[in-house]
Amino acid sequence: MPAAESKAAYRNVNTNPCNMCMPMGAILPFKGIEDTMVIIHGSQGCSTYMRRHIAEHFNEPIDVGSSSLNEKGTIYGGAQNLFQALDNIRKVYQPRLIGILTSCLAETIGEDVEGIARDYIKQRKPEGFVLVAVSSPGYGGTHSEGYWLAVKNIVSHLARPTQNHGGVNIIVPNLSPADIREIKRILDLLGLQYTLVPDISDTLDRPITRPYTKISPGGTPVEAIRNMPGAVATIQFGHTVEEKLSPGYYLQSEFGVPLYNLPVPMGVEATDMFVNLLAKLSGSSIPQTLAMERGRLLDCMVDAHKYSAQGSPVVFGDPELVYAVARTCAENGLYPAVLATGSKSSGLEQLLSPIMAESPKKVRIIKETDFALIRKACRETGANLAIGHSDGKYLTEKEGLPLVRLGFPIHDRVGGQRLLSTGYAGTTMFLDRVVNTILENKHNNYRATMYRKFYSKTGGERYCAKKVR
Repeated sequence: MPAAESKAAYRNVNTNPCNMCMPMGAILPFKGIEDTMVIIHGSQGCSTYMRRHIAEHFNEPIDVGSSSLNEKGTIYGGAQNLFQALDNIRKVYQPRLIGILTSCLAETIGEDVEGIARDYIKQRKPEGFVLVAVSSPGYGGTHSEGYWLAVKNIVSHLARPTQNHGGVNIIVPNLSPADIREIKRILDLLGLQYTLVPDISDTLDRPITRPYTKISPGGTPVEAIRNMPGAVATIQFGHTVEEKLSPGYYLQSEFGVPLYNLPVPMGVEATDMFVNLLAKLSGSSIPQTLAMERGRLLDCMVDAHKYSAQGSPVVFGDPELVYAVARTCAENGLYPAVLATGSKSSGLEQLLSPIMAESPKKVRIIKETDFALIRKACRETGANLAIGHSDGKYLTEKEGLPLVRLGFPIHDRVGGQRLLSTGYAGTTMFLDRVVNTILENKHNNYRATMYRKFYSKTGGERYCAKKVR
């Protein structure tokens, strides 16, 4: 039975964090809304760092505005700075919507960004223009909580009572643009009308076009979000998300839209749940295309099974992704040694326990953690593989664990935005990446491993060790 642990049980310091700050995650959903810009109410350095961090992952230009709070604004209040920043952004970018996020500085001095946003609308009286404020101090949570809070605030601010239109709401976690495209392809194959929030499939993986536009085309239209209460159902890939951060729960409690809270469609079982639900909601049969892809995934699992059991991975990252990867690994007999997240994620252990109960070895579940503790757990459990974002290269450098890159951020490789892991086809690609990494590591280190196993001790030492056993 896995036992959950917390950083707080050991020490009150972070060494090589396994998470990023709240406003970092809150930026991403706004990049998936059509004709939208985002601004951070705080010092200039915050927005500069965050847009550089995000741009390195997606390899796309990422514009994030700043109210550039200085000493005067910190003491007397930054409303004037924010007003001027909003005026400048409207003039340069001409967006339909602006998301206002707060930094640690703005929250510490008690800035009421929602009140400032209301005052701005009253004074400027812009037509067809929307402001959405999100209280997102860096110390208020991780980037994962910031992501979900931003999505909820977008939905709660825009959604309005509307007539039933027969569509379906799809709410996605922090996935790659390639994953979003795969989910949309499955929806299209089932012939469903849908509103997917947030949709970064084009905005953060845009093709080269001329002329260049300051705001990437694509994203979820504002009007589509307004009409979400008229959907027949909401499918939210947010199994680990608390109700207070859940946009799907908000739509259910405020407008009565039925909520189906599913795991990310990764692996056979989770993808089956998604596809079967879509078939039920649409009243149509499952397309042959998907049936063939499912068959190829099963064939992939059979091909790889004799190697999968050799892996003992540590999985780390956002709670929703850790849960999805853990399920997929368990399906393939690739039981993790360590499951870790930098978030609090109160429900993660409860969700993982029944899945990991069949593991032949003890599984360590660590929350609110950093890579120093993850490294310690890897050494104690004998993990031989890492699955997660590129900050996990620390485990490669210190412990020699090969890293299968997945999630956000990926800074030391190109193509993080094109990594596909969802659906039957995406899971097949993911399993190939994992198993090939296991094989590559085995072959690269075969001679050294055999030497340590059979020849690293003298004959007398081996004999004594054998007698002691």
